[in-house]
Amino acid sequence: MQPVEEDEAVDWLGRPVSCTDCPHEENRRAGLCEFGRSCVFDRRGRRIDRFFAADPAQADRYLDHPYFEVRTLAAKYASPFRLTALIGDAEPDVRAMVALRLPTPRIRGFVGDPDRRVRMTVARRLEGEDLVPLLVDPDYAVRLAAARRAPPALLARVMHDADADIRREAARRVDEHLLPAMAGDEDPTVRLIVAERIRPERLKILASDVDVRVRFTVAERSPVDDLGRFVDDAEEVVREVARLRLQAQGGSDGSGT
Repeated sequence: MQPVEEDEAVDWLGRPVSCTDCPHEENRRAGLCEFGRSCVFDRRGRRIDRFFAADPAQADRYLDHPYFEVRTLAAKYASPFRLTALIGDAEPDVRAMVALRLPTPRIRGFVGDPDRRVRMTVARRLEGEDLVPLLVDPDYAVRLAAARRAPPALLARVMHDADADIRREAARRVDEHLLPAMAGDEDPTVRLIVAERIRPERLKILASDVDVRVRFTVAERSPVDDLGRFVDDAEEVVREVARLRLQAQGGSDGSGT
């Protein structure tokens, strides 16, 4: 079989890889590794990964390898009981893999990791109150990952986050009784989500919104008795939805006809 990658087979120090002095001759004979395609000594991550995927039992032997890519991929396949030795590894890729595989009680210490990739990994795995520090993380991507994972009761902490993506996530899932506090958000897409979720009797607080999408949603969902204000809206689509709803209820459409 021809090698999958076209570049030469060299190790992490740039030296040519050779099968002649490889300690895994038994793997090669068994078809578990192949020059240029599956090799633990190659610098290419895909080739290293194929080696461990074919023979996971070898992973524990390489957790202290000097090349971080080997340590990272060894951690992917190694016994979880061996991974605690890598918690303080100098490379964030290694720590992120450890955070991905260790039981959740063992990864709480990573919430203060200096690398955002590690904290994002932790944010996608922790639950409940353990997510609180990550909801106020200085990095937007970490906060967003935590917000997507957090239960609705915790999302009140990010209702006024500096980033609109995070506020939108809060608006989608925060407890409904908190939505009025987001009705004045500066981002119209946040207010639109509020208009879609808030109880109809509370929609009056958005009836004069400057965004036509918000007013249209309010006109679609408001109680019929509150539709009169939309019959003379500046936008035809808003006026039309109000008229159609009034007509469907047998009420006046406000046009005088």
